[in-house]
Amino acid sequence: MYRYTEFDRRFVHARAAQYRDQLQRHLAGELPDEEFRPLRLQNGWYVQRHAPMLRVAVPYGELSSRQLRQLGRIAREFDLQDAGQPTERGGFGHFSTRQNIQFNWIPLPQSADVMDLLAEADMHGIQTSGNCIRNTTSDALAGIATDEEVDPRPYCELLRQWTTLHPEFAFLPRKFKIAVTGAREDRAATDWHDIGLTLRRNAAGEVGFRVAVGGGMGRTPVIATPFHSFVPWQQILVYIEAVVRAYNLYGRRDNLYKARIKILVKAEGQRFVDTVNREFEALLADPATPLIPQAELDRVAAGYAAPVSALPAEPEAHGEALPSFKRWLERNVHAHRLSGYRAVTLSLKRPGLPPGDITADQMDAAAELADRFSQGELRVTHDQNLLLPWVRESELSALWLAAREDGFATPNIGLLTDMIACPGGDLCALANARSIPIAAAITERFDDLDELHDIGDIDLHISGCINSCGHHHSGHIGILGVDKDGSEWYQVTVAGSDGSRISGAPTPGKVIGPSFAADEVPDVIEAVIGTYLRERHEDERFIDTARRLGPLPFRHAADAVRRSTAVVA
Repeated sequence: MYRYTEFDRRFVHARAAQYRDQLQRHLAGELPDEEFRPLRLQNGWYVQRHAPMLRVAVPYGELSSRQLRQLGRIAREFDLQDAGQPTERGGFGHFSTRQNIQFNWIPLPQSADVMDLLAEADMHGIQTSGNCIRNTTSDALAGIATDEEVDPRPYCELLRQWTTLHPEFAFLPRKFKIAVTGAREDRAATDWHDIGLTLRRNAAGEVGFRVAVGGGMGRTPVIATPFHSFVPWQQILVYIEAVVRAYNLYGRRDNLYKARIKILVKAEGQRFVDTVNREFEALLADPATPLIPQAELDRVAAGYAAPVSALPAEPEAHGEALPSFKRWLERNVHAHRLSGYRAVTLSLKRPGLPPGDITADQMDAAAELADRFSQGELRVTHDQNLLLPWVRESELSALWLAAREDGFATPNIGLLTDMIACPGGDLCALANARSIPIAAAITERFDDLDELHDIGDIDLHISGCINSCGHHHSGHIGILGVDKDGSEWYQVTVAGSDGSRISGAPTPGKVIGPSFAADEVPDVIEAVIGTYLRERHEDERFIDTARRLGPLPFRHAADAVRRSTAVVA
């Protein structure tokens, strides 16, 4: 992992001190709300439906056990309801699809204390909100994947340092998100981002980036457009600067819904591509334009060497293992570039726990597992789980027993109940409908692991509103909360894709009819799954069947649910 330098630490502590001064002036009535609001947002502090919400940056998903314990302390001591008393929904964090963690019940007067605690652990909430370049995301298997051509983490770190408080990127027309991968399989959903970067080697072995621009979800789902097939790594910050400069100049600021760069790329097409590439060439021609020095890449990359104690390791023969252990090995354990090692997903998806949620006690438990089995390192995954990247194969059985004791060993990774969901209307002021009860109802309906394994790989994504924090557009099955005259309804889509190996080319899902009432949704999902099971070819995954059949058979199945509900009513 990257380790903060003394400069990094001074930087985040100074930012925390600056925020404390701003907060104190606001609470004293010296800083009006309209002036304090942009200041708190720049540090990740929202005001949501019931209380302030803090979004903490987890750069490209990497966490140390020390940092996770500090997050657990924040959850335990500050994330509370009802005059400081923990409740059923207090004392927890929520990992998002952006590899960040959110807290939903921290009183605003205590927010500066939390900023200090974050700074102590080399963390912050800077640029997790606002019209700026947000937290850069990446593949949770970065640096350890067997299909990786180039480790993206050093480049992600250079991006993080370069974009943080960069004045030209602080007041963009709209928020801006970058994802980076260095693997052949796109596990970072890069084509769904404002900028998607894919590391590659050319025929000469030189490292560069494929750059795609203008992806995004929301009201208008758009797949990013390829802008450049190979930007040398030394020039990648210059190319991003060219993209953002052009966006700053031509992006719309008069209409919130048309301000994202995806709208500009879609409207202008090749003209905007040409504008960016001309700006890129002009910047390169300027002798004052800095490129990334080899020495700086080497300095940052040194932090990502494999832990010394990770070499070598002896494989473990599991022999006649318990069926439950074999199922866990199949679903939660992943191949590793180092012989004798595996990456292991700690599932945060089980009955009674909303997708992505983790309690303070569970944070401590996961940190302990990381120390025992993964060199003190964890990753936050795009699918709202945690991953241990440095597990010796000889210790898998011991890890399984410990993870099962802590509630992290549900063998459902990639299955229907390993769903993505935003907090929805239970917590978010923007949501039209609740996500958590829908996720719980589906989990309860499909509670048989044998049935789940027979159904096979399915990405189910739930968003409480059109802002798409639950990435419903890219779900093999997507559920979107909508408002109908003050009531909660849900629109269902099929055949969406995030671009991964299982999902195929990225594409938004297709709607299968009018929206459904909340109590109809589990029946609709069951009907959709039933259609797949009847119509699938041998060994055919849901996404492949859905693409082959098109939306019509699933629409008919969903309509039958609606008719039966109407008859009962």
